[in-house]
Amino acid sequence: MKPRFISDIHLNEDSPHLTNAFKAFLNGSKESCTHLFILGDLFEIWIGDDDDNSFNQEIKKILTDFTSDGPETFLMHGNRDFLIGEAFADEVGISILPDPYTLDINGLKTIISHGDFLCTDDVDYIDFRNRVRSKEWQKDFLSKNLNERNEIANSLRSDSKDATSKKSLDITDVNIESTNNFLKENKPDIFI
Repeated sequence: MKPRFISDIHLNEDSPHLTNAFKAFLNGSKESCTHLFILGDLFEIWIGDDDDNSFNQEIKKILTDFTSDGPETFLMHGNRDFLIGEAFADEVGISILPDPYTLDINGLKTIISHGDFLCTDDVDYIDFRNRVRSKEWQKDFLSKNLNERNEIANSLRSDSKDATSKKSLDITDVNIESTNNFLKENKPDIFI
């Protein structure tokens, strides 16, 4: 296995340089890897698989072009794109993985993760994460029309930026003790 890993790209229509860099990365990876793992936050925001704006269509085409005859591709949800669903995955030819996920890479037990579940010092974030990852919250959110979802998402992003700016970096990063406990319990050879 010759894997490649990427995360936290935060693609958005206001940053075409990110889209161009992502496309160049995929073009360079098509022949040089056997598996691509996208470990969360591919998008700055994802409000549902039914949001077919032109930017999302462009990214879908880029991914479909890559996966149609390229490496097996996997996606893990991040804290910005946790609403990516099976419809999107099926359309672009990727598989969604749970977070964390254990796999064998060339005989080595490897655990991959977006990592935000280890930010345990930020109790408000962990509470928010648990709430928005619940099936009930997602079902309710996705039942709203796209305009409502955009308004809610913009409000949540604004609140998040404001709250994060008031927190110390120690709180918003992974907790070392939680990380060490996770590693001791799971005993990976590699943790990404």
